[in-house]
Amino acid sequence: MAVNERTLTPQGTKGAWKKQLWNSKTLIIMCIPAIIYFIAFSYAPLPGIYVAFVNYNYRKGIFASQFVGLKNFDFVAKSGKLWSLTKNTILFNLAFIVLDNFLAVTVAILLKEIQSKWFRKVSQTMMFLPYFISQVLVGLLVFSLLNSDTGFLNVVLKKLGAEPLRLYKTGDPWPIIIILVHLWQKTGYNSVVYFAAIMGIDSAIIEASMIDGANGWQKIKHIILPSLRPTIVILLLFALGGIVKGDFGLFWNLVGRNPILFQPVDIIEMYVYRATVSDFNFSTASAVGLYQSLIGFILVITVNTIVKKLEPDYSLF
Repeated sequence: MAVNERTLTPQGTKGAWKKQLWNSKTLIIMCIPAIIYFIAFSYAPLPGIYVAFVNYNYRKGIFASQFVGLKNFDFVAKSGKLWSLTKNTILFNLAFIVLDNFLAVTVAILLKEIQSKWFRKVSQTMMFLPYFISQVLVGLLVFSLLNSDTGFLNVVLKKLGAEPLRLYKTGDPWPIIIILVHLWQKTGYNSVVYFAAIMGIDSAIIEASMIDGANGWQKIKHIILPSLRPTIVILLLFALGGIVKGDFGLFWNLVGRNPILFQPVDIIEMYVYRATVSDFNFSTASAVGLYQSLIGFILVITVNTIVKKLEPDYSLF
């Protein structure tokens, strides 16, 4: 009894805490780069949020600049484009999230079913490579493929006697083009996490199901997909946090300054860039960034609360 009382004293608790830290020293050292990264790029810049509420002056600095309250938020709101910009951004991101996860899971399962290790590694490498191509180069590749005069697609159509496609003169096809380019570039990278999760499934369970006569679809439906559910939910929660933040690099390098294409594909980042690049109004850009972050925060909290009620084990916190 006396031993138990000693372990419950603050000194005993402190000693146990130090011992636990020492036993976990390897994991802590591995986490240090990530901790430094988040402190430097997520927590240290937080005071800069104040820029969204001032008329920023270079000479005076952030905190000495004139406080203007919510005036910077009126910039986009009074333009009449806030709803259309937010709608486009959210719809594109929803398409990215749903299709990204669906294709990534499908590709991961297909890779797992490939018997040849050599072919599997080559396939993974080929699908992973587009992720490392810069958005500028992606824009050039798409332009070389689709432009009206010398694009590969239109050259082939002309050779076949068909009319060339004037894709840079109409905005209707561009939502589909942007989604397809995004999937081409990101699917291989996104499938890595799911493939790792599949490889972590106990092979004895899969072998037992095959002995019991389960076919490929039954194995996927009753073993692989349920095992992937926690990973899918967590990745979806992370993705929802950025649902109001568009992929500026992708959109800008594909669409650029072509006003004909703006209506169906214009997102918040592109509008703010066009509006602020001429007068370098960083206060407006900060206001829009804060608006996006608040909506993303609310979405994560809401969805996590719903997930926590339905499946407590799958929630983030």
